[in-house]
Amino acid sequence: MTASQLAEPKQTDNPAGIGLTADAALKVQALLEQEGRDDLRLRVAVQPGGCSGLRYQLFFDERALDGDKVSSYDGFEVVVDRMSVPYLTGATIDFADRIDAQGFTIDNPNAQGSCACGDSFH
Repeated sequence: MTASQLAEPKQTDNPAGIGLTADAALKVQALLEQEGRDDLRLRVAVQPGGCSGLRYQLFFDERALDGDKVSSYDGFEVVVDRMSVPYLTGATIDFADRIDAQGFTIDNPNAQGSCACGDSFH
């Protein structure tokens, strides 16, 4: 099944404070479908690293950590650990698949700046 064949997942609640565009939600749904597992959630985290001090991490995770904030979509969940929530509240994840841009991007109103390559922020 391709992303274009999936119904657009709608966000049902958002305690993690992070949103996904329709394109990003469809891509997450398609990737989860490919994994063939129903115990995975999209984990979004902020870790030290990169030129500007902090780096985003997006990965599928089956773990539940103490203090996790979980936002629900019909079909999947987005999880943010308690240490990352202040850095990600109000952020929006998008997905692009064009010749000039490909992959997930994060529009984060909390980022004061980023490095030239866009790999990290502060």
